Amino acid sequence: MANTREIVTKAVVGKGKKTFTTTKTVTPDCVPTTILGCWVINHTFRGYQNGNKINIEGSYDVNIWYSCVNDTKTEVVRETTNYLEEVNVPRKDDSDITNEDIIIRSLKQPSCTRAEIVDGKIEYTIQKELGIEIVGDVKVKISYDEEEDPWEVIMDDVDDKEIEKVEEQIDQEVNEEYLD
Repeated sequence: MANTREIVTKAVVGKGKKTFTTTKTVTPDCVPTTILGCWVINHTFRGYQNGNKINIEGSYDVNIWYSCVNDTKTEVVRETTNYLEEVNVPRKDDSDITNEDIIIRSLKQPSCTRAEIVDGKIEYTIQKELGIEIVGDVKVKISYDEEEDPWEVIMDDVDDKEIEKVEEQIDQEVNEEYLD
């Protein structure tokens, strides 16, 4: 006879990913002539519940290497960018939102997709992709059977000496004149 039970466990109740694009302008000390490179480092972030939405707070450092004075000198401008992104993550069901954990993953680290000189300033675009998981309590119904499975007989391990003794005993007990 099968019975059912409910198990309360943690499971992913909402999951999604989103690409974020940000364009900013920075004014360097020296008027830039050419952009030589742009790196994004030190990306940190965390997520938390805000009503029915998820807020993601984070920051990263942008380092832009450029030339100035008619390409005779190089400089690096450094800027820390703080961000707050608000997303609506689709849920798999109408789960209780009071006891949920938010897990944020960087699926694509922030990187510079465009950097150019506009009116003596550097305009750059940063793109990142974040994955968001909402983990909450769920109930799972299972069926179980009250009948117990049969017990398997466990044989003792036999070593080589014991096998040799048994073989000798069998050899001694064999009647070679049995067929005569």
